[in-house]
Amino acid sequence: MKIYTKTGDDGQTGLLGGLKVSKTHPAVEAGGTVDELNSLLGLVATSPINDGLKKELAEIQNDLFDLGSRLAACLSDTDRVADLPVTKIDELERMIDRYDSALPPLEAFILPSGSPQACHLHLARSVCRRSERRLVELIQSQENLKRDFSTELIYLNRLSDLLFVLSRSVNQQQGITEQKWQATKLD
Repeated sequence: MKIYTKTGDDGQTGLLGGLKVSKTHPAVEAGGTVDELNSLLGLVATSPINDGLKKELAEIQNDLFDLGSRLAACLSDTDRVADLPVTKIDELERMIDRYDSALPPLEAFILPSGSPQACHLHLARSVCRRSERRLVELIQSQENLKRDFSTELIYLNRLSDLLFVLSRSVNQQQGITEQKWQATKLD
C-alpha cells in the first residue's frame, strides 16, 4: 500500500462512508486538531517521565484515535466506529483527583512554564482546548451529523484539565517552582 494516494490533491478528502468534503470542513478541522493533540502527547511520552504516566498517556492516545474515527464518520451511518464510553470521563476525573491531591492548592494563575515536559503538557492542554472549540464548531455547523458528540465534548474538557494538573505535577516532581502570573497594574 502506498502512502500517497493523490486523492486529496484537489483540496478534498474522504470521510468514513465515502463522502468527500473540503479539507476545511469542520469535521476535518476537528479531527486534525485531535490528531495534533495526539502527536503532542506522543512527544511528552518520549521525554523522561515515569512509566505510569507514559502508560496513562498511551491510553489517552488510543482514546483520541477513537475520537478521531468518530469524527471521520460524523456524516455516515457506518457502524465501523465505537462510541467513546462515558467511563472514559470517569477515568480522567480519577486521574485528575489523584494527581491534584499531591499538589499544593492553586492560589494564583500560573504561567505555562517549568521543565520541557511540563511546557509540552501545557502546549498539549492549549491544543486540547482548541480541539474542544473545533468540536463545538462541528456540532453547531448545521451539518446532518449522524452521531452525538456530547461525551467527546466532555472528554476533551476533562482532558484539558488533566493536562494542566499533569504539567503542575511534573514540575513538582522535578522540584521546579511554579511561576505566578504578575498582572499589569492599572493606573
